[in-house]
Amino acid sequence: MLNIQPGNNPLFALSCLLQGAKLLNHPQLRKYLLIPLFINIVLYSGAFVLGYHSVSALIHEFIPDWLSWLNWILWPLFFISFLVVGFFTFTLLANLIAAPYYSALSAKVLQLIGEPEAPIVEQAWDTVFVGELKRLGYLAARMVPLLVLFMIPVVNLLAPLLWALFAGWGVAMEYMAYPLESRGMAFPAQKQFLRRSIWSALSFGGVTSLGLTLPVVNLFIGQAAVIGATIYVQRLAEAGLSDFPVGPARMKD
Repeated sequence: MLNIQPGNNPLFALSCLLQGAKLLNHPQLRKYLLIPLFINIVLYSGAFVLGYHSVSALIHEFIPDWLSWLNWILWPLFFISFLVVGFFTFTLLANLIAAPYYSALSAKVLQLIGEPEAPIVEQAWDTVFVGELKRLGYLAARMVPLLVLFMIPVVNLLAPLLWALFAGWGVAMEYMAYPLESRGMAFPAQKQFLRRSIWSALSFGGVTSLGLTLPVVNLFIGQAAVIGATIYVQRLAEAGLSDFPVGPARMKD
């Protein structure tokens, strides 16, 4: 039987993500969105231009004119590969660079939806980076075995499904970390929290990961996910459905 509790409700998690998307236009949040947006634009544009010219050079060098019809196959493969590789590499890199700004965004959102008079709470930059590196290490250690599954006959039929579930779990872990860290939850406690909310985590992370593969949408979905995750964690705290305090744990040093 599915464990669908108020704090583990996929629809509730998705509604928070939708609220996060709606708050992207909030005047008080705009300055917190600009730098992550700039980082995403630079990384994705740079990766696309580099990939385009690299593939074009390879086609020009290795594909003779009489096989030019292969371009109709190679270019679609390039764009599909770019979306996949972009999600699993440039998205993680962008989040690593933008982690302090996402932390500040989460803190500001908490002020807006919690106590308006409360000071903005941010984690120290070194704390944010250490947490981000721990998550990247955790995901990388599990990413390699999943890639190997694609090369095993029969098993590779299930590999795409397992990869999609892993992507949803990893993305939820990534964006839920910002509001959870502000409440003093270390990485092991964050994993326990997500395991208790597995259906919410997979739905939240699954929709977000899908958005990360879509051009243009991937420039904004990260910020929306940070806002949505902050709303989700705060609402659970207000309802007494989690064991962390309603307000942030501590101020930035």
